[in-house]
Amino acid sequence: MTTNHKLDVPGARLHYEVRGAGPLLLVMGSPMDAGAFASLADTLATDHTVVTHDPRGISNSTLDDPEQDSTPDLRADDVAAMLDALHAESADVFGTSGGAVTGLALVARHPDRVRTLVAHEPPLLELLPDAAERRAHVDDIIETFHRDGLEAAWMKFMEGAGFENDDEGAPAAAPEEPSLQDLANSARFFAHELRDTTRYVPDISALKSSTTRIVVGIGVASGNLSTYPTSVALAELLGVQPVDFPGDHGGFLEQPAEFAEALRKALTG
Repeated sequence: MTTNHKLDVPGARLHYEVRGAGPLLLVMGSPMDAGAFASLADTLATDHTVVTHDPRGISNSTLDDPEQDSTPDLRADDVAAMLDALHAESADVFGTSGGAVTGLALVARHPDRVRTLVAHEPPLLELLPDAAERRAHVDDIIETFHRDGLEAAWMKFMEGAGFENDDEGAPAAAPEEPSLQDLANSARFFAHELRDTTRYVPDISALKSSTTRIVVGIGVASGNLSTYPTSVALAELLGVQPVDFPGDHGGFLEQPAEFAEALRKALTG
């Protein structure tokens, strides 16, 4: 059984879902909402209490100011507030894509709240040797969105990230027949989230000095994606070996059962 909850946080009202029983595990993306993780969460809920949520400004999590940018630090504070609402001192966290960046910010800002963080393919473009070029490309994507609309922006995003036309693993892959909510989420991603997420620079010193065990996950089929070198760079800075996960950037969508098993192994170390 899944229960739905609302939580007021500064500047927003968050929607989150709880299912299962057992050790607390937070599963998150950004901009992906709770619905994107339903199959994975159902599988994990056989032996975990799984919490998923809509990041601020996405789907059912509303904002006081719709023009507010979504930063990793803001999202991390939202997750800490959810832990408070759950009366949980700490939890394991799985974050993918922008959700992995949220997880890194959570460990840096709230170092005692995360037992194990599995950071799956965080798009930390600032860690790459060609960061300036990557930054300019992100700016061009955002300008394209404002000038030419969602379809043109998605095409540039997918090309720059290394996805093929038929890949489903983009952080907010647009469905063939998007709903009004899908369109709104995509627009928010380009206008208020993409820049701050990709320009986040993790506090490596804070991460290494925390009590949190950090696992960097990479999809076995992600070798051509921009999140492959960003994940490798993060692992090197942390002094850990990356852990393989099924599929590519969206492996949890394509192979939820296999992905859940890999995640269980990563959490138990």
